[in-house]
Amino acid sequence: MNSIMMLTIGHSTHDFHKFVELLRQSDVTAVADVRSVPASQFAPQFNRGALEQGLAESDVKYVYLGEELGARTKDATCYVDGRVIYGRLAQTSGFLHGINRLMRGTSAERIAIMCTEGEPLNCHRTVLIAQVLTQRGVSIKHVHSDGWIESHASAMERLMAKFGLAEPELFRTPAERIEDALSRQEERIAYASQTFPGDRAADV
Repeated sequence: MNSIMMLTIGHSTHDFHKFVELLRQSDVTAVADVRSVPASQFAPQFNRGALEQGLAESDVKYVYLGEELGARTKDATCYVDGRVIYGRLAQTSGFLHGINRLMRGTSAERIAIMCTEGEPLNCHRTVLIAQVLTQRGVSIKHVHSDGWIESHASAMERLMAKFGLAEPELFRTPAERIEDALSRQEERIAYASQTFPGDRAADV
């Protein structure tokens, strides 16, 4: 049985034609938008209406899953001190419904999960969504701005290196080091409903 595969991509500040080129290079046939707020002040070509129309004209399907899989959940039980806790979000019925929709969609489409950030490690599509899908046996690859396609395993290696966790340890497994790195990155990027000076909530 073939394993399920999905890609992730960030629209960044690409012009629309560059974005479509990246999709075509990766044979993407459908985009799943996981932004809680499907609009961009700096890249209005990726506002939901414009994006949906442009993709349709490029023969790429579009589905909005920001309600289910967005980083700025409306579920108050997912917040601690105003900040989203990914582990709680991943257990909500809405999130799980979104994950199931994605997995069902792969039977007919080659899907790219789209959010804002160009760097996969700075986005919940990698730190949260891709992790949940990987645990379900899905093969994840990340499309970078230059067209490089990175495996999720490679992305996790980079994440561990970011926090000085890349080297083997005597008392912790690689999986435990990855969990540590993911937890540290979550603290940096998870959405905070009240953003204080110095904080940065990258995901939308």
